[in-house]
Amino acid sequence: MKVRKLTRGEEIPYNLLLLGDETVEAINRYITKSSLFVCEEDGELIAVGALFPIDERVVELKNIAVVPAFQGKGIGSLLLEHVQEEMKLAGYEEMLVGTPDVAIKQLTFYRKSGFKNDHIRKNFFLDNYPQPIIEDGIQLKDMQVMKKRLS
Repeated sequence: MKVRKLTRGEEIPYNLLLLGDETVEAINRYITKSSLFVCEEDGELIAVGALFPIDERVVELKNIAVVPAFQGKGIGSLLLEHVQEEMKLAGYEEMLVGTPDVAIKQLTFYRKSGFKNDHIRKNFFLDNYPQPIIEDGIQLKDMQVMKKRLS
């Protein structure tokens, strides 16, 4: 398996990004200013990560997604470790990530990777998506923002 940065001019892998975000419109709000990293297996894209610069010291992981057939095999962790190292080398000191405050699986994943709760973005999913988002039978409302020092 290979992890690499997507180069400008390469097609944006919306099919993968939509595994981690609900709509193309939401993705388009951050994608043009983001750095994209992908995992490939036998030439097939199996995971993606999108990193959006907040300022010269803080970067936000806007999206990380793994094709369902490859989930649970450590690929998301491998990709997350890779992008953290890349962002550290690029001079960033902190990484943020936001996830639904009720998404136990995602919260556990980020905590295992060293992220700590930072703040809540109230009504994020109500204010930023035209349709209600239901996950595990719960309507998403607030976003838990987590932070990790890179340096």
